[in-house]
Amino acid sequence: MNIQQQIYYHLQQHGTIYIFMIGLFLMGIIFGSVIVNSMNFIQKEDLYFYLSQFFEQIVDESAPSFGAIFKNSYFFHLKYLLLIYVLGLSIIGLPLVWILVFLKGLFIGFTVGFIVNQLGVQGLILAAISIAPQNLIIIPMYVIAGSFAMIFSLLLMRKLIQSNISFSILRPFQIYSVIFVVLLITSLVSSVLETYVSHSAMYSYLKTLYN
Repeated sequence: MNIQQQIYYHLQQHGTIYIFMIGLFLMGIIFGSVIVNSMNFIQKEDLYFYLSQFFEQIVDESAPSFGAIFKNSYFFHLKYLLLIYVLGLSIIGLPLVWILVFLKGLFIGFTVGFIVNQLGVQGLILAAISIAPQNLIIIPMYVIAGSFAMIFSLLLMRKLIQSNISFSILRPFQIYSVIFVVLLITSLVSSVLETYVSHSAMYSYLKTLYN
């Protein structure tokens, strides 16, 4: 069985889990947008004040500190993915995996929703150049991470419930671990994209807005 056939068979077996995880992520994005719309004027003004200070701080920089941005971005993904990985190793950690995936979607939905709500078309352009590029990689990455954590956790549950059925957990664990190593490498790509494409584009665009 070649790789394409293995992927097809895997998706056939676990398609509902991927659909569930995508739905959970989308629910997070929608809920994040709803939170923005439910905020009152004073709350929006207070938050926009801090956002403006952040933008001004970026504009005042002589040049973006790419090293620090990359480090912060990668270590965030590293910690987040490792947390999902560890939670997937236990049955009781599964609901927390769902929460983490939902929160990731909520953060994206809230961030994009707030910027667009406050800045209109300019905010839409800013979100498109500063948030969208890396999230083309980040969103599938976290959906896959959450899905594999759920698959492995359900496998452990099956082994626990059906104790009369003997099957080795070693091979699934090896696959599970390899997938997360691949995801950690993929997060390097997203961090590079966020640092050298998104942040540079945001820096240039904010320069034009504030100057």
